[in-house]
Amino acid sequence: MDVSFKKVVCDCLDAAVREVRSTEVTQEIKLPDSMPDVGRVVSAWGQAILRSKEWNADRISISGGLMVWVLYAPEDGSTERCLDTWIPFQMQWELPEDTVQGQIRVRLQVRFVDGRSISARKIMVRAGVAALTEALVPGELQVYTVDGPQKEVELLKNTYPLRLNREAGERSILIEEELSLPDAAPKPEALLYYRMEPRVTDKKVLSNKVVFRGNGNLHVLYRSEEGQVHSWDFDLPFSQYAQLNREHSSDAQADFLLSPTGLELELDQEGMLRVKGGIAAQYLISDKQLLELVEDAYSPGREVRVSTQSLEIPVVLENRRENLYAEQTIDAPADIAADVSFLPDFPRQRQSEHGVDIITPGTFQILYYGEDGSLNAASSRWEGLQKMSAHEDTTLTAAVQYSVPMAVVGSGQIMVKTEMPLEVTATARQKLDMVTDVELGEVRQRDAGRPTLILRRAGDQRLWDIAKRSGSTVDTIRRINGLQSEPAPEQILLIPVS
Repeated sequence: MDVSFKKVVCDCLDAAVREVRSTEVTQEIKLPDSMPDVGRVVSAWGQAILRSKEWNADRISISGGLMVWVLYAPEDGSTERCLDTWIPFQMQWELPEDTVQGQIRVRLQVRFVDGRSISARKIMVRAGVAALTEALVPGELQVYTVDGPQKEVELLKNTYPLRLNREAGERSILIEEELSLPDAAPKPEALLYYRMEPRVTDKKVLSNKVVFRGNGNLHVLYRSEEGQVHSWDFDLPFSQYAQLNREHSSDAQADFLLSPTGLELELDQEGMLRVKGGIAAQYLISDKQLLELVEDAYSPGREVRVSTQSLEIPVVLENRRENLYAEQTIDAPADIAADVSFLPDFPRQRQSEHGVDIITPGTFQILYYGEDGSLNAASSRWEGLQKMSAHEDTTLTAAVQYSVPMAVVGSGQIMVKTEMPLEVTATARQKLDMVTDVELGEVRQRDAGRPTLILRRAGDQRLWDIAKRSGSTVDTIRRINGLQSEPAPEQILLIPVS
């Protein structure tokens, strides 16, 4: 007589790729005939745009481009001019052999943009973009379970509440708005550069829907009618929902990666700004799953052959949000700060004595008017450190949400600061052993010289181990000794044996 096991399939998503990769691109920009010669390059900026994601048999790839703007002071001393260009890029990741097709999630960040003149009519642009990319593949956990008690067999069952990634998808967001500056702000005459940093501020899974809202922070640099350079930030709010493929519990959580897919900004003759943009809101839904496993088996009166199997489970351990405060002082003979921005890079990690150090780098960029009235730029590298407790087998995925920085001009210095949310997801591959088959053998003959009742100290063993070793059962030991839970180490137990 064998124990009847049944196989239960639990589906989940596993990451075949989860990695940050960077690439650098360069391009020469030729000045149009209508623009004056380059005197000096003042500053440069960029906006990363995601165009496509592709899943092939042995690799995944993403493609997009950088919208780049370069501000320069002409050699003839006239008003600063701005050039713009598009620099395409492509990145790819190898997949493990025989990987089934799944979902790709991507988040892009501009790491830096530099411009320098190589002649009076040419500017060389060098830019860096980083991508946090995930390739999520569907998988099945084969779990063996037994319903109810079994005759002549003791089973050790344990239930594990695990958080698993269950499904991923994407919701496209289209933004079209007409914006105007406040009456107190200088009126715009010409746009110099702009960029959008989207983020989700609230999210919730409601059964078979995920609802979320957020905003795309639109940062605009423009020249006013008086000829001065100014910047302004607009919030472009959005509120969306996506239909999910299944119903989820009230414990379900959503994680988002956002990437702009397009951005256009126009200034009309009345000073109105018309913005049109797109955002790929790529979601990942995790939910709690109770897995009941049979971890051991024996029979007090029969020989038993037990078959086991190791189950490897990709679990989500934790989703956390920490606030980072960045502050830096830049030496610059500034009179007025015209623009300030912060380019966060993807965090890097290193093992420490107590866990993991998350190092978050970034660059402050300042555009300012000097005491002589000239427009200049300065930048400063910053690094933040966040200490987190984590087991060495834990994988941390961290990303920084953009936040609007501010600048304070002092005597020969500019103090810049910003507060940024740091989002961290901890995952691991948890290994659990389970019994897959129990085969009962011959009845064991009782040793006539063996006592039917023994006394022993509990020590540090579980009741299961004591019962198995003694040829008794957990229920019998609990009933005779009046136990509701595990005994204290010093407790003396009365153990009836077969």
